[in-house]
Amino acid sequence: MSEKHQNFINNHLVAVIASVFVLRVAYLFVNGLDLIGDETYYWDWSRSLDWCYYSKPPMVAWLIALATGIGGDYTAVVRIPTVVLGTVFLGYFYATARAFYSSQAAAFALMLMLAMPFNVLANLVMTIDPPLYCFWMMSVYYLHRALFQGQQRAWFWAGVATGAALLTKQVAIAIPLMLIFFLLLNKQRRGLFKREFLVFLLPVILCTVPILLWNQQHDWVMFGHSKGHFGIKESVGLLSRLEQGATFLLFQLLLATPVIAVLLVILSVSASFRLTRLPEKEQFLVLMGPVLLLGIMALGFIQKVQGNWPMPFYFTALILLSGRWQAGQWLKSLKIGLLLGYFMVSLTYALPLLIQAFNLHNTPVDPTFRFRHTQDMVLAIDAERQQLLADPEQDFVLVIGHRYLASQLAFYLPDHPKVFRYEQSGKINSQYEVWPGPIDRLGKNAFIVTETEEAGVPVALKAAFSSFRKLGVVVNPVNKNAHYNLFLGETLKYWPPLVE
Repeated sequence: MSEKHQNFINNHLVAVIASVFVLRVAYLFVNGLDLIGDETYYWDWSRSLDWCYYSKPPMVAWLIALATGIGGDYTAVVRIPTVVLGTVFLGYFYATARAFYSSQAAAFALMLMLAMPFNVLANLVMTIDPPLYCFWMMSVYYLHRALFQGQQRAWFWAGVATGAALLTKQVAIAIPLMLIFFLLLNKQRRGLFKREFLVFLLPVILCTVPILLWNQQHDWVMFGHSKGHFGIKESVGLLSRLEQGATFLLFQLLLATPVIAVLLVILSVSASFRLTRLPEKEQFLVLMGPVLLLGIMALGFIQKVQGNWPMPFYFTALILLSGRWQAGQWLKSLKIGLLLGYFMVSLTYALPLLIQAFNLHNTPVDPTFRFRHTQDMVLAIDAERQQLLADPEQDFVLVIGHRYLASQLAFYLPDHPKVFRYEQSGKINSQYEVWPGPIDRLGKNAFIVTETEEAGVPVALKAAFSSFRKLGVVVNPVNKNAHYNLFLGETLKYWPPLVE
């Protein structure tokens, strides 16, 4: 890309970011994509605000509650925070790259970021990722001001941003850990531990304490869930591990574009091995991204790793890459990478339209299937509910099955009822088991939705009702060979307790 593109961005930065914001908001309202299971699950959290939840800290629920409190319980409204946070993120990302290098490098870094397909998803799907990305970037920005510009107040604001990141996702603990490593690496900065680091740490601790207290009161369920993400399964052979790691890397090529992703890995390896010989600013960039990126990629060959886990580690890697571009490195490769990236981003935005135009719904080449037919399925279930129940508004809704089914029913049923979930294992496997069951619905009837046949419905659940009978069947619109069974449990006598 020519110098005039960087000049245009620098001269019209607010207009560029505002235009991106407007286009993304418009896309939220026209894409026709339903909320995925994670989004409806977090939305259900937002109806019962707390300091923590089964698997994550509370930030995502707080943000959804704020959005829906203003705009109502609609699909696009639930997703509005992604665009707002994404816009703030772009501003801080640009400002951070400019602080480390120059306005030209910052403009190029912004172009790189906008060429990443994962940035499309981060401004569309309301999960923990959009707030994490925003607060992570804010932390890096204020830490730069504190460390390299000597601004004392920036230590506090860096701590606030890091605390907000920790209220979003547990991985944000990497920020203070990498900061400690950076301060230890540079002897002349170790004196910052006496005061400045403590100023940074104070808001981080204040944000962490409520999470710890909540977990102490709930048998540390969030930490137990997080621990379950890690661990080596001895039964998995070497070939399977290699295949698993290769699949993860392929996913990264799609999320970060092939050329740019490869350049980032090469740069991360080179910079990590030369860490102690790099200028201090670049040491900091490497510790806040590339080192962690390599670590998570190595972990992908040891155990299953979710494709979105490395995303925050790309940010400072991209800034470092823009610095290399400024120094005249990889100019041709980066130009190709940008062109390919913008093509992939355009394709990502156009996917819903293309899938519809070529009638590719629910085919192996349809990556949007998770975003479709949920509302149709729930409304079909509701039609049966209204027809089969004498008083559907009085009978509570109960799910035997995945937490996504429970939250999708809660969101897309027109009356947004409180939906309960029966966990067949008797253990806490979702937020629905952390919350009390329908103990306030004793004597009420339950409208029960499940993919399980009647013979597979737990005896303990049937025994909790005075009578239990099948009402009907609704075909799964995504899979015509699957269906949802509808049952009526009459007069709840008690709620089966969880297994200790």
